[in-house]
Amino acid sequence: MSQANVFVIGLDEENRRTLSEVPYAVDYRFHPLLDVAELQQGEIPVAELLDKACKELDAFDGSVDAIVGYWDFPVSTLVPILAERYGTRATSLESVVKCEHKYWSRLEQSKVIDEHPRFALVDLDGEPRPPEGLRFPMWLKPVKSYSSELAFGVKDETEFRRAVAEIREGIGRIGRPFEFVMDRLDLPPEVAEAGGQACLAEESLSGVQAAVEGYVYDGEVVVYGVLDSINYPGTSSFLRHQYPSALPEPVVRRLREVSRRVIERIGLDWATFSIEYFYDAAKDEIALLEINPRHSQSHAELFEFVDGVPNHHCMLSLALGRDPDLPYRRGPYAVSGKWYHRQFADGVVRRMPTAEEVERVEREIPGVRVAVKVAEGQRLSQLSGQDSYSYELTHVYVGADSEAEMRQKYDHCLAMLPYEFGEE
Repeated sequence: MSQANVFVIGLDEENRRTLSEVPYAVDYRFHPLLDVAELQQGEIPVAELLDKACKELDAFDGSVDAIVGYWDFPVSTLVPILAERYGTRATSLESVVKCEHKYWSRLEQSKVIDEHPRFALVDLDGEPRPPEGLRFPMWLKPVKSYSSELAFGVKDETEFRRAVAEIREGIGRIGRPFEFVMDRLDLPPEVAEAGGQACLAEESLSGVQAAVEGYVYDGEVVVYGVLDSINYPGTSSFLRHQYPSALPEPVVRRLREVSRRVIERIGLDWATFSIEYFYDAAKDEIALLEINPRHSQSHAELFEFVDGVPNHHCMLSLALGRDPDLPYRRGPYAVSGKWYHRQFADGVVRRMPTAEEVERVEREIPGVRVAVKVAEGQRLSQLSGQDSYSYELTHVYVGADSEAEMRQKYDHCLAMLPYEFGEE
């Protein structure tokens, strides 16, 4: 049996290793399609990227059996566009944009669930003022962004106006290319009027954060995992994602049911998804934050540590028309986490962990993988894809027999991974 030719948009080394560990990896031949840097930096030239991808695929001497991706926009939208052209399996472009356009997504959610915040569009052209009927504190965010870029929590009108000014200045970087994708669809009037360079206001949610991961196989929605998302104290920046969730089982069941209803409404099929939630224990309320029409690559090692298979397996299986049929709790560890080592002040990287230091950490601490995300001489404020309040230095994946052991392993890692910063 010949290997299936799988084209991975934005294939990077961190995920290449994980892809090589999925079941039946020997049956796949992975081909990189487009470079990560050109997919994420500056204003994204979607038309040029599509043209370049088509030329690479047309020049390939062999069958194109699957086209996949695990990044946010533009990869998430390139996959269905290319799949339609080359006859590979993927969900529809419309279903992806229904998830990714935050206003359209809220409109769809409100038709089948009540578990979402109050929301409204913000007039970016006129005098910035909070939408009528919404109360502070609230979040302002472009209708299309990723990694919380240009997302601001505001608690009064002064902060509201400041956030609107920043969003106005930067919204075009992703908004303009997103409109190029939207133009391929027959949009509802209210979504067409908003466009891709609009700003959404939502009342702030409270509680602990959780994520639901699943997939749709031939119309059947399957939830395969619920994780906790834990922030640095007093911030909106992730400290770690932890699997499995420590939430009570009745809450987990509700998260699964709400996820099933919204995914069915949106019409995803032959695709993975990841949905973020808040759970307020005092009120016993859940609220949907956002829907991602892709699995989270951030969680791949977490599922591998606990269940025995990285979640990339679902993406690959669906793209080839197969039922993922994931194993459950067959991994070597009881708990796992992806930790975000961050810096909350700007600076220039003067010293970062060497490859030898990273290898030593992975060799000496079992169940640990490290990915350094910066380079020497780099100014942190020039990193792309960061949230509005911090800068990612290192991703540390940890598998352990308990949460306490996982914390100890992470602290040990940080002690072995030195950084130094300067002003210039």
